[in-house]
Amino acid sequence: MAHDFDKAYWEQHWRQGDGGRPGSMSSKPPNPYLMREIGALAPGTALDAGCGAGAEAIWLASQGWQVTAADISSEALTRAAERAAASGVSERLTWIEADLSRWVPQTRFDLVTTHYAHPAMPQLEFYDRLAEWVAPAGTLLIVGHLHPSADPDPGPGPGPDPGPGPDQGRGHGDPGHERGDGHEQGHGHDRGHGHGHQVGERPPAEASATAAAITARLDETEWEILTAEESQRTLTGPRGEITLNDVVVRAIRRPQPPSPPRPARPRPPHPTPPQR
Repeated sequence: MAHDFDKAYWEQHWRQGDGGRPGSMSSKPPNPYLMREIGALAPGTALDAGCGAGAEAIWLASQGWQVTAADISSEALTRAAERAAASGVSERLTWIEADLSRWVPQTRFDLVTTHYAHPAMPQLEFYDRLAEWVAPAGTLLIVGHLHPSADPDPGPGPGPDPGPGPDQGRGHGDPGHERGDGHEQGHGHDRGHGHGHQVGERPPAEASATAAAITARLDETEWEILTAEESQRTLTGPRGEITLNDVVVRAIRRPQPPSPPRPARPRPPHPTPPQR
């Protein structure tokens, strides 16, 4: 079933959500890949791009990170802020309502991470944008849907594409779809369309990627790839077991080499005192 995953759709989706009941998308734990890949890093500044109900952003803040969390849905951000207040980490979080296909941060971050966000632009170009926002010696962590071409168990497809571009969303918005950590987080956009799909169906190909496709866009002279994996895991959700095919990439931007020292200016010769 296709939907227009615009801002209005996502706002309605969150208003009609489950209010944070146990097992809901507003109360699930952070993505396990985030905890595995980032848990040992010294905290600094972080951007959670497409934060939805804020599970990952709140976890980062609880670990000492100063977090900027961006999402297009004001309703999702309201829930995230309430959850952060209850967790006692609000002072380390800044919530920003933004379309990530257009928004540009005013600074770079020690960590930029995204989890199943689908932009209003080609997926790999979205990852290119995120990479630009990583500070020298900072970390980029991408957790996404594995492209069907690399899916070990393709299953039923999402059907024909009804329009010209992918949605920007977490979980694609259809109430039947479960995110990798149990979320159905919306990060829509204010134009274009999206793809809804039921449990057991693949995400649309244009909202997915392979590890090789992502890492190929990271210049090896600027980036060190630490993780590039494609994995499959099974979760039990409210509608039964679901199999998730994920892609995880973690890279560090290489530090900028120090500038060469400026040559010292020659001192002018001291004037010779006059002879008497």
